[in-house]
Amino acid sequence: MADAPRFDYYKDYLQLDKLLSCQSRLSEAAGEPAHDEHFYIIVHQVYELWFKQILFELDSVRQLFHVDAIDERSIALAVARLERIHAIQQLNIEQLPLLETMTPLDFLDFRHLLGSMSGFQSIQFRLIENKLGIRPGDRITLGGKRYTDYVDPANQEKIKASEQQPSLFELVERWLERTPFLNFADFNFLESYRSAVEKTDEQFEALFDEEKHQALKERGELRLSYRAMLAALFIMLYRDQPILHMPYRLINTLIELDESFTGWRYRHSLMVHRMIGRKMGTAGTSGYNYLKTTIERQKVFADFFSLSSFLIPRSMLPKLPTKVERNLGFYFS
Repeated sequence: MADAPRFDYYKDYLQLDKLLSCQSRLSEAAGEPAHDEHFYIIVHQVYELWFKQILFELDSVRQLFHVDAIDERSIALAVARLERIHAIQQLNIEQLPLLETMTPLDFLDFRHLLGSMSGFQSIQFRLIENKLGIRPGDRITLGGKRYTDYVDPANQEKIKASEQQPSLFELVERWLERTPFLNFADFNFLESYRSAVEKTDEQFEALFDEEKHQALKERGELRLSYRAMLAALFIMLYRDQPILHMPYRLINTLIELDESFTGWRYRHSLMVHRMIGRKMGTAGTSGYNYLKTTIERQKVFADFFSLSSFLIPRSMLPKLPTKVERNLGFYFS
């Protein structure tokens, strides 16, 4: 193993000279220094640093799921890293009130110097969205242009390439489809579940009819495959079984993650509305109206949220056959 570089000083290890010299105010160069521009730059640079860490964690989780057979220990590791992403996003939401210490008039002191620059052009955030599972068809076109048209050509290719890579949604869906306990020995989960519930609406009926499920998918009301949906429901219902506890935590963490990104979009839209009202965004977007539209449309794991519709009390759960229960538990013989 090669010797690692040695640093005697904290600032050299963190390359602080380089990092702290990256705040150049356009207003100062124009001879009209705006105090709050320095703050504006710092806040957005911090966002980009956190986006870099989110991508680092997200890529590692995608790599863990990019295999045909996933070690149970990998699920625990994935959950830990997804929980870190969720915590970072919570911090990003909590950072928005910092931006609100800059008044709309303070922002107007330098906004005109930003030209067409906008957070809409954040390459890292677009990569995060794609790698989580936002599909090109989920996006809103602006003036007939794709979202990639607003960034430079080199980064357009990087973003388009990420659209072709398996997203976290797709990888988790494949993992769920491989769940072995939906039909195990003489146990049929769907039939056992059917006997414990009454059909109440079209979504409930789709659980028992794959064709109806597919019809809802084609209408855009569902996204998960039929088998993946059943597997996720099985995990949610029988999460007290030892083997299913970590898969349950994975699903729950993905729900929390989607919730935090939705919360970030919502808080961001409110902040933009407060700062610029209904003016056009600097990148030519409709500003507040554009952000407001993305809130519901760009959820990735909405089907996991809907699973709560199908939960039943523990007292009504069909009892698992002994053989199935032994395979779902930890035991020594």
